[in-house]
This record gives sequence, C-alpha cells and structure tokens, in this order.
Amino acid sequence: MRRTKAEAAETRAAILESAERMFFEKGVAACTLDDIAAAAGVTRGAVYWHFSSKTDIFLELYNTFRLPLINMLELRDPSCCGMDALTMIEDSACEWMRVMATDQQRQRMLTILLRTNFTEEFAPVHQAMKELEELHNRQLEQTLQRAQATGRLASGWTPASACNAVKWMIKGICWDWLLGGQTFDLGNEGCGAVRRLFASFRNTHALRTAIG
Repeated sequence: MRRTKAEAAETRAAILESAERMFFEKGVAACTLDDIAAAAGVTRGAVYWHFSSKTDIFLELYNTFRLPLINMLELRDPSCCGMDALTMIEDSACEWMRVMATDQQRQRMLTILLRTNFTEEFAPVHQAMKELEELHNRQLEQTLQRAQATGRLASGWTPASACNAVKWMIKGICWDWLLGGQTFDLGNEGCGAVRRLFASFRNTHALRTAIG
C-alpha cells in the first residue's frame, strides 16, 4: 500500500531522531545504517528511500539544527533594540549559553560534532560547517566594526581580534563544559566570563565622556 506524505515524513523524522541517538551513543564512524534502521524500527530499504548514505543523514542533521558550534551568535541590528553593538553581542552570547545549558538536543549534537573525525567520507559536513563559520565570523566582525566606528571599542582591540576572542572563549567554555562532564554552571559562570571579556572591550573613556 502506498504511503501517504504524512507517513513518509514521520518515517524520515524517526530515522533522523534515531540517527542522532546512535551517533551520540556509538559515534558516527562506528554507527551503521543497519543500526539506525533498527533504532528507528524501519528497514534498511526505508532508510535508503529517504537518504543516500550515512553522510547524507549527518548533513541533514547538521542543516536542521544549525548547531551552535558555528552559529554561536544570532546577531541582530542593535539600532532596532535600543542597545549598542557590544551589549547586543554580549547579551546574545550569554543567552546562547543559557539555552545550551538546558537544551539536551543541542548538547548531543554539539558533542557528536566534537567527537567526529571529519575524514573524506564526511567532507560535505565539514565544508558546510566551514562556510557557515566564515559567514558568522563576517557578521560578528562587522558588528564589532560598528562598535569601533562609534568609539565604543577600546583602542587595544581591533574588530578582528575581538571577534576571535569572543569565538575562542565561547567555544572553549562550551567544549570544556560538554567534554568535562558539565561540572560547572554554564549559564552563570560562562556568562560571567563573557561579561568580563566584554568589559575589556569597552572604551571606558568614551563612556565617561558620553555620560558626562
């Protein structure tokens, strides 16, 4: 009997959910399509109906969740929110870590990526990650350029160096938290570290002049 679109969509979602679980539990390299099919309660043929390979499944998961490994900051136009560029980035970074601290699906997916050896088999996933990281680096640096143009960025920092510092700090904190057993409060301690970093970004002389 021919399956309906709703049934096909349900099967596809079950395969993706099972793949995520298997990738997390066994590792991407060790996991097989048979493992994924069994976990989803479908045949191997059903998996192939929806996906051409394990890499195809992996890439679909990556594209679906837009993982915070790359998409660290959802940047907004600070002018629309009544805040300066530095405050907007700072608040976005803190909010992201608070979400990560409670979102188990994000935690699993990021852990999968951290554990995966991107061999030639998974080159498409690695390329997608690289392209998205480059895009968000440009967005972040452009926002920091606005902070510099308005005199809010301290002279010891350039937009490029501040961009790298933000990226490296957030990655380092989250990697340590995930791979170290979540032994500290990511939302509070992670945010505290970010706020101290941003305190060093701010041109306090310009702020005092503006207030005065």
